[in-house]
Amino acid sequence: METTQPKKKRSLLPLWILIGMFAGILVGLLCLWLPNWFNHPEWKEPMVNFTTNWLKPIGDIYINLLKFLIVPVVLISITAGVISLGDLKKVGSIGIKTFLYYLCTTAIAVVVGLVIVNFFKGSFPALPGANLTELEYQAKEAPKVMDVIKGIFPDNALKPLVNADMLPVICIAIFLGAGILAVGKKADPITNLVNAANEVVIKILMMIIKITPIGVFCLMANVVAVNGPMIIGSLALVIGVAYLAYLVHIIVVYGLSMQFLSRMNPFKFFRGMMPAMITAFTTTSSNATLPVNLECCTELGADKGVTSFVLPLGATINMDGTAIYQAVAAVFIASCYGMNLTFGQMAQIVLTAVLASIGTAGVSGAGPIMLAMVLAQIGVPVEGIALIIGVDKIFDMGRTTLNITGDATCAIWISRLEQRKAAKKAVKQL
Repeated sequence: METTQPKKKRSLLPLWILIGMFAGILVGLLCLWLPNWFNHPEWKEPMVNFTTNWLKPIGDIYINLLKFLIVPVVLISITAGVISLGDLKKVGSIGIKTFLYYLCTTAIAVVVGLVIVNFFKGSFPALPGANLTELEYQAKEAPKVMDVIKGIFPDNALKPLVNADMLPVICIAIFLGAGILAVGKKADPITNLVNAANEVVIKILMMIIKITPIGVFCLMANVVAVNGPMIIGSLALVIGVAYLAYLVHIIVVYGLSMQFLSRMNPFKFFRGMMPAMITAFTTTSSNATLPVNLECCTELGADKGVTSFVLPLGATINMDGTAIYQAVAAVFIASCYGMNLTFGQMAQIVLTAVLASIGTAGVSGAGPIMLAMVLAQIGVPVEGIALIIGVDKIFDMGRTTLNITGDATCAIWISRLEQRKAAKKAVKQL
């Protein structure tokens, strides 16, 4: 007698996250518009303060819960991922493929941004009342390449964990996993401990993911209430251009990657990634979104060992959205200064942006730092960043979403490669 397996119940979480996001937008807009509707402009400040003082702290609690899991997830999942690969050569092979994939997609992202922004650069409005000679922006000093490389290898095992410095944490996890593999059978107790810890972290993660709709609602309501007027201001066009470039890259580049490299229906991929994409859009943090991204990729069929290795690495060094932002912002700022960038300068943007995406990976506030590097390289005054720094949060929402989606396409592609390789190996052994 045949037994039919019960169908897995489809999660309603993506729907609830969407509802939370749109409800947050609605509440944020109401806080902006109600004072005008009722002819009480003095209500405006209190209503915006309501979202900042009461809703945002709840969203911050959600972010804090995600952040508190970042180090355990990265450390334990990468260690477990390296162990599950079972072979140090395999770890090296996957690492090289992952790095090259991220490098290529970042280079394509810069080119996409430059092509699209050049179609619109003649339409960029002069900012009313902007005196470009008086602009001020103090850019943080970008780290030297060798300093970044040196910083990957920590001199203290605990300091990176306390400071949540992801590159050294990844280094510790890889060495820990490699050491366990090298010891072999004698390390089985540690292997069991790591795998058990990984299960515990995943269970805690699922508890936190369940409150995502509430966190998204509170964060989005505050973002709209605080930044709403800026969205419809004179910078609306450059924001629109950036988001058009984000959309083109995500549909064309990631869609083609899923269709031809991973052989997965792009619609299935984007539907499965929706919880992670919405979380990234509202939190503007690749690291904070990492737990949700891990869950989405696993549900899409990616190998847990591969995703545990590839996604944390991508959250640290893969910055396709940031690369597009740099290209669009650089051309916009140059246009405001009356500068027409040459082909050579645009080539410099591509090269600098790709290298900077790795060079500033472990630095807080990487977007403006990387943009400062790009502007300095092509001879555009760095002070021009002050033109767009006020709406950087809006740019950041889209670029973070793009970043984590790119991480997922790589994880699924590498998983498919490993699955095909294992299938061929099994056929040969028959």
